[in-house]
Amino acid sequence: MAKQDGAAKTATADKGADTSSNDGARDWSKTLFLPQTDFPMRAGLPTLEPKLLERWNEIGLYDQLRKAGKDRDKFVLHDGPPYANGNIHIGHALNKILKDLVVKSQQMLGKDSNYVPGWDCHGLPIEWKIEQEYRAKGKKKDEVPVLELLATCRDFAQKWVDAQREEFIRLGVIGDWDNPYLTMAPAAEAVIARELMKFAQNGLLYRGSKPVMWSVAEQTSLAEAEIEYHDYQSDQIWVKFPVANCGDDLPENTSVVIWTTTPWTIPGNRAISFSSRIGYGLYEVTSAPDGNWAKTGDTYVLADALAESVFKSAKVEAFERRADVSAATLKTVECQHPLRDLGYDFTVPLLDGDHVTDDTGTGFVHTAPGHGGDDYKIWMSNPKALRVRGIDTAIPLTVEADGVMTSQAPGFTGKRVLKENGDKGDANDAVIAALAEAGNIIARGRLKHQYPHSWRSKKPIIYRNTPQWFIAMDKPLSDGGETLRQSALSEIAKTKWVPASGQNRITGMIEAKPDWVLSRQRAWGVPIPIFVKDKGEGAYEILQDEDVNARIIEAIEEKGISAWHEDGAAEHFLGNAYSTDEWKKVDDICDVWFDSACTHAFTLEDPKAFPGLAGIKRVADGGTDQVMYLEGSDQHRGWFHSSLLESCGTRGRAPYDIVLTHGFILDEKGQDKMSKSKGNALAPQEVMKTNGADILRLWVASADTTNDIRFGAEIIKSSTDAYRKIRNTLRWILGALGHFDKETDQVPLKQLPELERLMLHTLHELDGQIRKAYETYDYRKVISLLSQFMNTDLSAFYFDIRKDTLYCEPRSSIKRKAALTVIDQIFGCISCWLAPILSFTAEEAWLSRYPSDTGSVHLQQFPKVPEAWRDEVVEDKWTMFRNNVRRVVTGALELERAAKRMGSSLEAAPTIYVADRVLLDVIEDIDLAEACIVSGAKLVAGAPPANAFTLPDVEGVGVVPKRAEGRKCARTWRITSDVGSDPDYPDLSARDAAAVRALDAETGVWHTFPSDA
Repeated sequence: MAKQDGAAKTATADKGADTSSNDGARDWSKTLFLPQTDFPMRAGLPTLEPKLLERWNEIGLYDQLRKAGKDRDKFVLHDGPPYANGNIHIGHALNKILKDLVVKSQQMLGKDSNYVPGWDCHGLPIEWKIEQEYRAKGKKKDEVPVLELLATCRDFAQKWVDAQREEFIRLGVIGDWDNPYLTMAPAAEAVIARELMKFAQNGLLYRGSKPVMWSVAEQTSLAEAEIEYHDYQSDQIWVKFPVANCGDDLPENTSVVIWTTTPWTIPGNRAISFSSRIGYGLYEVTSAPDGNWAKTGDTYVLADALAESVFKSAKVEAFERRADVSAATLKTVECQHPLRDLGYDFTVPLLDGDHVTDDTGTGFVHTAPGHGGDDYKIWMSNPKALRVRGIDTAIPLTVEADGVMTSQAPGFTGKRVLKENGDKGDANDAVIAALAEAGNIIARGRLKHQYPHSWRSKKPIIYRNTPQWFIAMDKPLSDGGETLRQSALSEIAKTKWVPASGQNRITGMIEAKPDWVLSRQRAWGVPIPIFVKDKGEGAYEILQDEDVNARIIEAIEEKGISAWHEDGAAEHFLGNAYSTDEWKKVDDICDVWFDSACTHAFTLEDPKAFPGLAGIKRVADGGTDQVMYLEGSDQHRGWFHSSLLESCGTRGRAPYDIVLTHGFILDEKGQDKMSKSKGNALAPQEVMKTNGADILRLWVASADTTNDIRFGAEIIKSSTDAYRKIRNTLRWILGALGHFDKETDQVPLKQLPELERLMLHTLHELDGQIRKAYETYDYRKVISLLSQFMNTDLSAFYFDIRKDTLYCEPRSSIKRKAALTVIDQIFGCISCWLAPILSFTAEEAWLSRYPSDTGSVHLQQFPKVPEAWRDEVVEDKWTMFRNNVRRVVTGALELERAAKRMGSSLEAAPTIYVADRVLLDVIEDIDLAEACIVSGAKLVAGAPPANAFTLPDVEGVGVVPKRAEGRKCARTWRITSDVGSDPDYPDLSARDAAAVRALDAETGVWHTFPSDA
């Protein structure tokens, strides 16, 4: 045969190019069954893919899939809503493609696998964008009527929903794009409001005053998921708190020293925290420069592990450790506030806290309960003990929403912590100057570190004590029942986490989670739909009235959240039973994470709005249906987290059965996260315009998405190269099947040659492996298995051997028909196995094989591979041949070609020596010339001679290359001794002469040779 080494050549080069030297010689290539297909070599994906998308829309592919899966178990991938505020980026592409791989593969595994896309539409990012647009026009947001603001935000969100929808569809993602869920849809807003009412009814919703993360720039509280960390340069100071009651244990001039990077919080200080697990000592300054803040003779209590670093920062020349200071002593110590003379005339107690460490600072933590979570927690855990000591436990409100210090920070009222643009204000310098004036600062400096910023404004945030609405984590959901925290932890254990490490991650977050800060001080969002009565001294009552709640929900269903803000809304909702003088409408809105946490309630549980999701019966309900959530790993603290809490708080169970997470996208070096701001982003739109969406899909499937994923131009090039190999194999298969008629050419299993049975066995083995990989969401494994099979088992082995049979043997040849029968099965398997990943290419190939007005590869299930195809005996035999004989022959011929002693392998007729009796018995009935793609081969039992080619890892097998004897057949290029034995075809071997005679008889063609003239 003509094909010996490497990729397929052109048709004429592949067969019959070497015609007779006579001018009238026949073109033998026209007598070959060369591949025939309209499946192009060049994909042209950027042009092809939009046409296929249009076709899917025309045939109603999504609806066809729903009909096909009607009676199957449901597998629902509930979409984590992207935010509707800009074009998609490569992170979006990764996420949506991965979701599509899940949905399509589960459908082909035999499920009714549904995907309803959705969008997050409320919240700070959109309102912030509109606010910026107002500023650019010289308008202030507060001057714009709230209903106008809401309408503008809604229009902005809808614009980006429409834009992103088209971009997601372009990726090849199949879903209910005509009926997505939107958190800003009035029906959805009403459900969100109703869900929040449930927390008011079960007692978990409460109003409290706690330190929360606060954006001065945006003037709202923020959730942890809305925070990112950036380098920031903070002022750091070391401050003395003079000990007030030294007793006999400490000298009179002793001070406890704290370290902080937020000097502006010193006015809010009410305690000092220490740890009984840390060793402390009494230290005296024995030498210090003149004019130094830390003076000779000063005595400080410090953690032993940190004393040296503190004195170095304070420029102390020498110091001595004078004594141990026990935890028992520290528990009794009370200090003066370092700004006592400015109006801070109260006692500062020392509290034992688990959060204190001795890895940085002084071993003591300045505790301002209005400005930190740990500070608040330790302060609130000691109220009775503090009151017994005569200490006021009230938490001061020292900073307003705009970052300006209040009258509860005497001496600093009007100073700014942060300016509205996020720059530092003058509060730090004012506090430092006051401490220096009081003689209670020993050192200062600057520290560059990672500091929390708002992910939207990119401005630093502060921790600020402010009244907010919270959902309690540790209050029982019912009398004697579990708390929300306990319920969530229990449900985490019941959920399947992919990868498994996700379980530990979210468990730790739920275990440590403080009460959920639910409220935001903005307008664009679902209101906290309740009325409260002020009962004085911080006490309040939430109105619980079913009729009021019903009127609220009915109005929101009709008009959306605008209903809450209309003139007369409060009076309408309260009706005649209550007075607006007594009951006040809450003006805060919900945390946007509560919005997205409720999406399960208005998609998975609303059969009228989403009929394709109707009738879900999960395992918890005694059914077999499953719901998956799939997002990036950051959603352990975001959507996975909030959805779990919302569902457990209202239903007592998780909203999902399976949670799959993926990593972030890094640049090609794996050093930085890919982002526009860093200038290292490669937009998916650019890749699709140049290469096509299938290249992106192949990249996603080939990547280890459980970790961070690299992406860039070179990686796309690598994916393109891998894609080209897959496409070429598909094209050759389709070309070969261009000569196959299923009705007449099928060969039964029992009549198939061993090589064909080997291929069917390989399909059987692959079927189990690929199904398992798809079932476990291991798409990288799928690509690895298919690439190995298509490149190595098919192109480089089976097709390489069978091309001679397929091209050259007569149409009636059973061997040729057997090969086509198996190739047809191969196509059916790999086209379906590839469909979830290369959705466009698999569809193109399927339609090339099975033209149809309404059909699609995506309507298929993975083929059911018969158990009868399994044949381990044949597998063992041919594995031994490939590993121990064919490899040695190939190696020997490669040396001959390199030395230019031979060209094509068909010029060879090697002698193969095999010493192993078992191996001889195994290969004795294999046509070695055909299987090694040579013109002849001689098998000799015995050890290889010294001049034989051998491989070090193959014992007892050697090859002595020899040139084949005889003439080259002009049709197949094989060198045989029977070329010319048929006088009608003097340039052909006997086999080829017979094949051409049969073809000529079939087609009515007869050739008169020059010699016959």
